[in-house]
Parts: sequence; structure tokens; C-alpha cells
Amino acid sequence: MSDTDERPNRPALALHVPEPSYRPGDAPDFSNVVVQRAGEAPRPDVAAPAGDTHSLTTQLVRVLDDDGRAVGPWDPRLSPDTLRQMLRHMKTVRVFDDRMYRAQRQGKTSFYMKCTGEEAIAVAATHALDRDDMHFPTYRQQGILIARGYPLETMMCQIYSNAADPLHGRQLPIMYSDRAHGFFSISGNLGTQYPQAVGWAMASAIKGDSRIAMGWIGEGATAEGDFHSALTFASVYQAPVVLAVVNNQWAISSFSGIAGAEQATFAARAVGYGIAGLRVDGNDALAVYAATRWAADRARLNKGPTLIEYFTYRAEGHSTSDDPTGYRPAGEAGAWPLGDPIARLKAHLVTLSEWDDDRDTGQDKEIDKEVRAAQKAAETNGVLPQQGFDRIGSMFEDVFADTPWHLQEQREQALVEAREFLGHEPS
Repeated sequence: MSDTDERPNRPALALHVPEPSYRPGDAPDFSNVVVQRAGEAPRPDVAAPAGDTHSLTTQLVRVLDDDGRAVGPWDPRLSPDTLRQMLRHMKTVRVFDDRMYRAQRQGKTSFYMKCTGEEAIAVAATHALDRDDMHFPTYRQQGILIARGYPLETMMCQIYSNAADPLHGRQLPIMYSDRAHGFFSISGNLGTQYPQAVGWAMASAIKGDSRIAMGWIGEGATAEGDFHSALTFASVYQAPVVLAVVNNQWAISSFSGIAGAEQATFAARAVGYGIAGLRVDGNDALAVYAATRWAADRARLNKGPTLIEYFTYRAEGHSTSDDPTGYRPAGEAGAWPLGDPIARLKAHLVTLSEWDDDRDTGQDKEIDKEVRAAQKAAETNGVLPQQGFDRIGSMFEDVFADTPWHLQEQREQALVEAREFLGHEPS
């Protein structure tokens, strides 16, 4: 007799495989997305026990209402100058993305990734942290560099992997790295930045430093083991770190349900680790700033880590290698209920009588001119297809203080082969 014969009345087991609510050809419908009123979420004291924040992992911290007004206890009460600066940085990110997207389509580089619709997150979070705090970003936080004044031309040279690329072509396009601007090297292995951020924060505490770290991850990569290892260390040692989950609903072609969004919010994972957690309207620049600053102040008070889920939407494809029309319906981005972050911040400034359409149009022209000039200057150093035989010997540098014999031999062989191919001495 088989085992199944002994259990005739037991139902067959089945697995649940998450599927998005709509696919190409369907009408997008976000009626299932619960959006609390702006100003509704309470703001705990920055030194409150972590448990006092856990109700906020299922709510949504929002500041800007539908009329562009800042309301509620999370209003950071930023100066008009700071708001205008944030608006300019967010717009610069969008224009920069558009120019580099076109450059990829023109064959000037191999790859690019935009953050359209997510500009408020990196920009506002950067404004909320101190200049010498360290970010451990993913590939959609170019706003950190722009908000910290990193030269656009240098960013473009890295994308083109040309002679002026500070990373000498050793990273994929858009995987920037600059210690002076608090921007840790981006890794193509998703999830690694979380344990790196926690480790850096722990080292800062061990040294008695005052700097904190901020780690970034997408909702899809929370399914990686690195995410959970990092939260364990952050919780056990109460590391001074802010841990950001950018939930933009899609990880390449897999929707957020594959990473667990159907069971709980991503912010709710803070509960199991006993750390503070917040869920924030990622398209509300003021809410992003306020929540990030709250978490940073908490870390500086040695009250431990905070896990923040920035709830947003990836308006375009995962990258230039992705076609989102193959897995999601047209018009889905326009149906997203939290709106456009740039338009919302502009509306807030207009409500304050600190902005108007004429100034906005003038600013758009200035930014477009600035980005075009940076692109023109960067391309004087060449674009990706033009690279190949410049500084061949440099590929053997920057690893060892004294180049070992076998790499010296390989370097000489590479130069000999280049000389034979070119018919002259390579540069």
C-alpha cells in the first residue's frame, strides 16, 4: 500500500506562484494600492524604541497633499532655497538620463539605466545626510552624485569608458565610484552593498567616528541572502546605518510579488529584526527627506539602524537592454497613483509663491544647456566604440604596488601584439 492510499482524504498540495494583476493589453488598475492621506502618519521621537515605528511599516509617510501643500508632523520645513536646489537636482537627473539614453541608442555606449520617476529618492535622501556620510548605492542612484556636485562630464566619461574615465574602463557604464563624494563603488552583483554599508557603519562606530552609512537595494534584491545577513549584523550590533529599499514594483521583468510583496510590505521586514522601520511615499521629496533625516539622526544618537521602504514606480524599462512592453501594459506609469516627483515638488514651490512657470521654463533651458555642454566636452575624449588601443598597459596597473613578473610578461606581450596589429607603437 502506498503512502497516498493511507491518506485518501488529504487534499493535494499546491504552490502559489505570484502573478502581476495585469499584463500587456490589460488596462492598468492600481485601485488595490492603499494611499493614506498626506500628514496622517504619526512621527515618533527620533530616540523612540524601535517598536514604536513598527506600525509605520504598513502605513505610508507622506507630506505633500494633492494641492501641493506640506502637511502633518513629518513636514521638514525646508527653506525655499533648499527646495529649489532639490528641484534643480531632480530635473538635472532626468535630463542627464534622457541624454545618456539617446547616446546609447546612437551607439556611443553599450548600456544605460534610467531612474525616471524615482528622482526624488536619491536626491532628497542625499540632501538629508551630511556631506561626509557614505552611500553604498545601486545603479539607479545617480542623483546622489548630482546632488553632491560631481561633474556631469566625468560621469559621462565613465559611461563612455573613454580616456578621461576615472575608472579607466574597468567598470560597466553607470557603475560610478568616487570616495571623495561618498559614493562607494557600484557592484553588478545585487545585494552586496547592504553588508558593505553595515560593515562600514560598524567600522565607523568602532573608530569612534561620527559618520554614518546609507545602503541601497531594490525590492527584488531583498530576496538575496546578503539582505538578511546585513540586517542580522545591523540589528545585533545596532550599527549606525540607514538601509533603503527602493520598491519600484519591478525587478527587470519580475514584479515585486516574486520578492514577497504580496505577503507584507518590505518595510515590515524590520519588525522581525527588531529594528526601526518606515514606509515612505517615494515620489514625495519632502517625505523622503524627512524620513531619511529622521533615520540619520537616530543613527547618530546610537539608536541603531532604520529600514526604509521608498514606495515608488519604475516609469521606464529596467535598462536599455529591456523592453517593458513585453511584460507590463502600456500606460501603467501614467496610472501610478503617487504621481510624478518633479511635478509634485514644483507644485509645492508654486503653492508657497516661491516658483512660477516662467522660472521653471528658464530653469529647464539652463539645465538642458548645461547637460548638452557636458556631453559635448565628454565626447572630445571619445566614445566607447572608439576605444581599444589607448593605454593598453594600464590594464595591468592599480592592483599591486609592485607589478609581479607574470603580469609584466603579459603586459609586454599585449604591447607587442598591439604594435604588430597597428604597425606603430601603441599609446
